[in-house]
Amino acid sequence: MSLRPTLETRKALPTMEGAGVKLHRAFGFQDPSELDPFLLFDDFRNERPEDYLRGFPWHPHRGIETITYVLSGTVEHGDSLGNTGTLGAGDVQWMTAGSGIMHQEMPAGNAAGQMHGFQLWGNLPSSLKMTAPRYQDVKGSEIPEVIDDDGTRVKVIVGEFWGKTGPVDGIAADPQYLDVFVPAGVKKTFKIDTYRRAFAYIFEGSAAFADASAPSGVLLEKEVAGEEVNIRDLSGNRTLVRFGTGDEVTVQAGPEGVRFLLISGAPIQEPVAWHGPIVMNTQAELMQAMQDLRNGTFIRPAH
Repeated sequence: MSLRPTLETRKALPTMEGAGVKLHRAFGFQDPSELDPFLLFDDFRNERPEDYLRGFPWHPHRGIETITYVLSGTVEHGDSLGNTGTLGAGDVQWMTAGSGIMHQEMPAGNAAGQMHGFQLWGNLPSSLKMTAPRYQDVKGSEIPEVIDDDGTRVKVIVGEFWGKTGPVDGIAADPQYLDVFVPAGVKKTFKIDTYRRAFAYIFEGSAAFADASAPSGVLLEKEVAGEEVNIRDLSGNRTLVRFGTGDEVTVQAGPEGVRFLLISGAPIQEPVAWHGPIVMNTQAELMQAMQDLRNGTFIRPAH
């Protein structure tokens, strides 16, 4: 077994998208090889309706897949295939843009006005860039949760983990997407396929991830006279942790426990030509997509 080193720990940065939605971006529009096959990860979390209600009106996508995971509030969606629906707390939507789709996503808060969710973009290989668009909504009740003896809880959204298989499938990046809670003070190791790129995103509590280069992998120090815990390099809310190669990651939960997403996928390793919501392999393909948008041929007829 080999522990994955922590290559980088960084905070998600505040930005604005759609018609003025305030969110935090953990990565995106930078080096697409960094977390290949993943292109972008947004954390849209707001307490004030005026920061999100304008939403994400009609916009195009081509050449990617998106996974939207809602924790609180709702997201109403519609697309050019004629699909409409509402994602509630705990629900997931997987959308394959393929050859081209127009869609909109309009968030609404819960009774307290709070809205929280995540969107992950997965790249499509060249062989699937122009595949037929499709989507899948999954209710939170369909997502299996595994609870370990030490209180660790893992929701398996995509992929296989601890004998459970997530309900979202057919994604080209073949990801593993886990929602993990580790109780206060618990140290836990999670297996990840060696050939996958992997990252964690902390969104509640705090934790330290073991680094293969750290002396003896020490993460935790307890004060001799009391219960207070001091953790070296403690990472908290809205923190991205990017891992190197190996087949496991080890996390030490902080004093209030930690909840994070643990996501990995098989790299595609192809050229990326990227403009906003359209991701192709070459500039010529990107220019063709723009031309299709201008002349009304972006949406292909169903076969």
